[in-house]
Amino acid sequence: MALRIQTRLGVLPESERAPDSPDAIRVVEPTVGSRARTKGQLYLLVTSMSAGPRAREATRLVADAIEAEYYYDESAGIRVCIVKSIVAANRKVAHARDRLGLVGPGTIGVAIAVVRDTELYVCTVGPAEAYLNRGARLSTLPDPHRDRGLPADDLEPDVWRGEISVGDELLLASPGLLAATPVEELKDALVTLHPQTAIEHLQARFRAAGGTGSDGALIIEAAEVAASRAGRAPVPVRPREPLAGAPDRSPIPLADSVVGGVAAAQSGARRARSVAGGVVGRVLQRVQEAAPRRRSVVRTVTGASTRREGQRRAAMAVLAFVVVAGGLGLGVYVLAGNKPTGQVIGSASVGQQALEDARSALARVAGPGVDLVVNDPKTAEKLLKAALGNLDVAAAAGIPPSTLGPLRMQAIAALDRLYRVVDVVALSLFSFPADPPVDLRAVVRGPDGAPYILDASTASVYRIDLVNGLAVPIFKEGQKAAGATRGTPKLLAVGGRDLLILDSNNIVWRWRAADALGKGTTTRVKVFGAAEWGDDILSIGTFLRKTDAGLYNLYVIDPSAQQILAYAPAADGSGFPAPPSNRLAAARPVDQMTSLYIDGDIWVTEAGALVRFVAGKSDGWTAVLPADTLLRPVPAFTLVTSGSPRHEGAVYGYDPASQRVIAFSKATGAFEAQYRIKGGGTDWAAIRSWYVEPGLADGPDSIIWIDAAGLHSAILEASTIAVESPGPSGAPSGSAGPPGVPSGSAGPSVAP
Repeated sequence: MALRIQTRLGVLPESERAPDSPDAIRVVEPTVGSRARTKGQLYLLVTSMSAGPRAREATRLVADAIEAEYYYDESAGIRVCIVKSIVAANRKVAHARDRLGLVGPGTIGVAIAVVRDTELYVCTVGPAEAYLNRGARLSTLPDPHRDRGLPADDLEPDVWRGEISVGDELLLASPGLLAATPVEELKDALVTLHPQTAIEHLQARFRAAGGTGSDGALIIEAAEVAASRAGRAPVPVRPREPLAGAPDRSPIPLADSVVGGVAAAQSGARRARSVAGGVVGRVLQRVQEAAPRRRSVVRTVTGASTRREGQRRAAMAVLAFVVVAGGLGLGVYVLAGNKPTGQVIGSASVGQQALEDARSALARVAGPGVDLVVNDPKTAEKLLKAALGNLDVAAAAGIPPSTLGPLRMQAIAALDRLYRVVDVVALSLFSFPADPPVDLRAVVRGPDGAPYILDASTASVYRIDLVNGLAVPIFKEGQKAAGATRGTPKLLAVGGRDLLILDSNNIVWRWRAADALGKGTTTRVKVFGAAEWGDDILSIGTFLRKTDAGLYNLYVIDPSAQQILAYAPAADGSGFPAPPSNRLAAARPVDQMTSLYIDGDIWVTEAGALVRFVAGKSDGWTAVLPADTLLRPVPAFTLVTSGSPRHEGAVYGYDPASQRVIAFSKATGAFEAQYRIKGGGTDWAAIRSWYVEPGLADGPDSIIWIDAAGLHSAILEASTIAVESPGPSGAPSGSAGPPGVPSGSAGPSVAP
């Protein structure tokens, strides 16, 4: 069977790069067959010896120009197209030299690699390096323009051409990154490690050496693939724009002439209006000057005695008026029997009017064939708030609650619909026996899909078998394993196939299932510097980096370090031997972080707010809170979770004050919906930990949570089940069991 070459890449995600790195990386693997055969696959690294926003803008300008010019030019072969694209980028960045702050000799380096079938083309200009590893032998590709970076005058790049074979590796990297790694260690990393692992190793060495600024790198490894392998679906090529570069003219005959004439007419009209306004103003001014004027009034002087006599008479008149008015008022009060009926009648009238206004507003919001909540939400919100205000006025005026109650409930129900409140039903999945008492603290969805619960009372971790109603202990305090004694379990996390348990001795244990019945093996995981964490670790989490290898990062919120620490795994997955990297751009207090969720971005609840960290910073995403402060206080979140991939679906926050779960868009932060227990249930009053069970296909997600003594669930969709009064256990009476749990089975029990 014929074989062909495919490439494996090693590149660090943008979010894990140094915050001040200006380098730009482009990987273009065409999906159109003709373009892949003629142009091949483009791998590009643009570096800069300077740092800062303008250097980052310059490298991205060069990368965009090279990518666009290389694939746009169909006039020559690969070697010529590479040279022309670099020259075009050099010309473009030279024109923007002043705006980008590029002074002195060129500081921008370019490293290009093109792979077409078994052909390899490499070109480097300026501060950029290219190394070829073939047969465990490391070669440096020549660069006659190492000291002439972009922008430069009379630039003539040289392109190296050769054959690429299975097992060859090409490294494109910035000089700053390579300076932190010895040549022998660089060769060992390329020979022994997967390209992605090798890149992460180089980045870790760069950070450990205190490197800042330029840290871009890209590894390309050639591998063989059978020719029978299914390729990508062909995509039709769009034709070129036939009018590209032509002057902007209207396709309608004489349209340009007509538009020019209209513009000239408008200009003349404006000048004529200005002249006419000046003439009218001068005419009005002359008319006002010719109008007659009032003569000045001749004032007379009054004697002091005459003035005092007039003041005395005026005072006597005012006093007489006050006496008469007071006497009339006293007489009316006595004759009326000392009852202020006017105030009572006025208050009743105001209350009745407010009641009628509230009814009128509610009738406008919802009536036969009318639903402003759906068709005109802004008007509906205004009317409903006015209705609630009028009901408060009516209550203060003495209107009985029996009259106001139904109207108030109608207004609140309409506002709940407006603010997307969804009532859900809580189901009890598992309850621990009352004797001995338990104190549940954490729950995670295990690698096998079963819930795993940490109990502080028995200092144990249990696997919950929902089908058989059993809680099987998999970890207990005091047991010995791997030469160490297990401490009190404190925190749980799940990474790949592993359940991670952090105990009170700051030892991280890994439990891996051996069968589907809860049996497994527990081993100790070595984490660099874990003994120095102290007793104030707030939360741990993981992020799966390689699904096939089961490798994952470990994240720790450490208040002592004022950081979120990130540990990279060993290549064999045995532990985390390297020093951690800081996930916050700058050290800051993290004491108020109460919950952690990682999907590529880092989500935390901090001081009641829902915060997302990307590249060490929390800007760029804000949760748009629901505007229902008339009914409920501003939410203050204590837990965060999600069940969808990065930048997709919703992220959920728990607001304990209102016992509700609020969903926000991961992409934009927009408010999507809020959920509460149907019928005023208090099942969410004491949530201690939770996770999301993603819905199947397009189905709704489910929230799985624990309180002090049990495991519960709720599907996040509107429920049509009638909820009766709660039974003695607090759960809705007559509710069905969760899916997959046999009805009528024996009560839950704890296995020894």
